[in-house]
Amino acid sequence: MTHETFVVKPCLSRLSRLRQHFLEPHFCSVLYPFFLHHLSLNCHNVYSFNFFACARVPVFLDCFGVREVPRYSSVGPDDPKQYKIDTNTNHTYFGCIVGRYANRIKNGSFELEGVKYNISKNENNDSQTLHRGKIGYDQRPWTVVNHTKTSATLSLLDTGFEGFPGDVITYATYSVSSSRTDGNRKGETILTAKTVSLALTKKTPIMFSNHIYWNLNGFKKSDVLEDTTLHLPLSKRFIAIDSSSIPTGELADVATTFDGALDFTKPKLIGKAIFSAKNCGANCTGYDNAFIIDRPNNETDWTSTFEKMDVSLSMESSTTGISMQNGTIPVKKSQVQRNQKGGGGVDVIDKYGCVVIETECWIDGISNPKWNQDQYQIYSPDTGPAVNWVRFTFGNI
Repeated sequence: MTHETFVVKPCLSRLSRLRQHFLEPHFCSVLYPFFLHHLSLNCHNVYSFNFFACARVPVFLDCFGVREVPRYSSVGPDDPKQYKIDTNTNHTYFGCIVGRYANRIKNGSFELEGVKYNISKNENNDSQTLHRGKIGYDQRPWTVVNHTKTSATLSLLDTGFEGFPGDVITYATYSVSSSRTDGNRKGETILTAKTVSLALTKKTPIMFSNHIYWNLNGFKKSDVLEDTTLHLPLSKRFIAIDSSSIPTGELADVATTFDGALDFTKPKLIGKAIFSAKNCGANCTGYDNAFIIDRPNNETDWTSTFEKMDVSLSMESSTTGISMQNGTIPVKKSQVQRNQKGGGGVDVIDKYGCVVIETECWIDGISNPKWNQDQYQIYSPDTGPAVNWVRFTFGNI
């Protein structure tokens, strides 16, 4: 399996190197409904919620700092019940799994083997589909299959819901580790998220993604423009979109479009050229773009390092692309209190206050057959499973 590694790193000066190895129990991990299971390892607490209809990894307790002021690096509410409220109102997809087909589908329809399928529409005045439709996998009841101190596996059987063809069963596993191995000589904390989906009865599109909102500066500032560096070393192309954020079919060059605003093939501050980035939908300036991962044929892995940085998040994925966007999110009350205790922070992060990186394949590939992406997006009882694998490595440098 070949991987893309993309790195998001904040430039945090004078940050303590203390790593706290044992923390008191915190909120919860797997809910069904509101059944609590807590995954923890070393200085990180990892949470995955399964409530009413969700599998989520919304919170990481990041302990790069003093014990009295731990720092969260992803976005989500303190009270798990707020996820349901958010889903019924703003529907921000906090930290969830999105599927059966992530991102957008043009006109909320697709054709497969001569049959046209009309699926649930939930965006742009119900003219197109986002993250599967009105009731996506982020709202379905997942079942806890197995759990240990460091891992949890959930499953979901989808019986042709929302107009998609055929039955699909999906297993989602989250695990944490900090064992020193050849691939992890520093013993850094690693979260691995994996979905494995099997088409049981018919040929059908399958494309999952994680949807975690990241803010590695611990919400000390209202944006991530000047303290967060992004590196997408294998993404020299991106998928051009129209004013409705639907792919036009064009695959554009990051180096020559918008004066290179989308070029992260070398490490670059997110804010360096963000105001030149215009291809993110109607009346939008910023990032909401799908990048293509172009791996060399003999590439088995890819790593990237930085100097003079304190905290890093390195992500390796099995997917053929990623989508990146920025967002505006309130900061949870407990984090505001921790920031105040530590001498500052904000209670709302602005338009450019967090970064979402969706690990997925080419968006709306099912509407663009000329891209030849069926092998990564169309599955049947005769094919292998659809696998979305991503590894998050938390470190300090």
